[in-house]
Amino acid sequence: MHIDTQTKFCGVIGNPVGHSLSPAIHNAAFRELGLNYVYLAWQVEAIGEALKGLRALGNFRGASVTIPHKVAAIPFLDHVEETAQRIGAINTIVCEKHALTGYNTDATGALRALRERGVNLAGQRLVLLGTGGAARAIACALMAESCLAKLTVLGIDDRERTTLGEDLRRQTGSTVEDFHLDESSLRHVLPDARVLIHCTPVGMSPNADASCVPAMLLHADLTVMDIVYNPRETQLLKDAKHVGCQTIPGLEMFLNQAVTQFELWTNQTAPVDIMRRVLESHFR
Repeated sequence: MHIDTQTKFCGVIGNPVGHSLSPAIHNAAFRELGLNYVYLAWQVEAIGEALKGLRALGNFRGASVTIPHKVAAIPFLDHVEETAQRIGAINTIVCEKHALTGYNTDATGALRALRERGVNLAGQRLVLLGTGGAARAIACALMAESCLAKLTVLGIDDRERTTLGEDLRRQTGSTVEDFHLDESSLRHVLPDARVLIHCTPVGMSPNADASCVPAMLLHADLTVMDIVYNPRETQLLKDAKHVGCQTIPGLEMFLNQAVTQFELWTNQTAPVDIMRRVLESHFR
């Protein structure tokens, strides 16, 4: 990759970002298409100051936004795309002539991952663990795209959980329950659930042996999707596989959301096979 004064740059904004595979996949995709782009990783605490600085730089093209800034970044943007506005969280920024627009590709990435595995959501009871930016994106996408029988949101942050539950009920008029995430609530909701989606950082490397869900509460009628992609097979997915659940690794959603990001920044069709190969080679 030749870097010069015309090189456009993108990056991931988060805290922490040491585990991120985004630089590897996006840089491989830029190289594959011969684009004069580079992708970096930025550990950021003060999101407003970071975006103010990036906005001022002429060759800045955009960013991935991850934990804990997906909601906090919004006040510092010029525009927020309609879906992301409804979700109330972004994971992607596109910069055009110093103006910053927020998008949410987590939502589309998760839905595509479920569809590709043949998961039928219509009339199903679904349990979502977590109440942060990714959980909010997936919940809004699911409620908009499918006729779930019931969605149950479990979270540790009770204020965040209550707000998400209220927002979803108001936006959709559907049956949405929300409870504190603990063993008692899991014991109550999991027996009737058919899809479980884990959207918290629990189980992410380096704490790869952690899980929110005691293995004894999982059952073979569940499809379990974990949005944590590092490690490739989390403790939750290992436990789920052991009891006969269909499992969907976070790598699938991560790949799908990255493909959409790449296309927003470059206006080119993403080389999906290359991006998947880089991801898979990291875990091989």
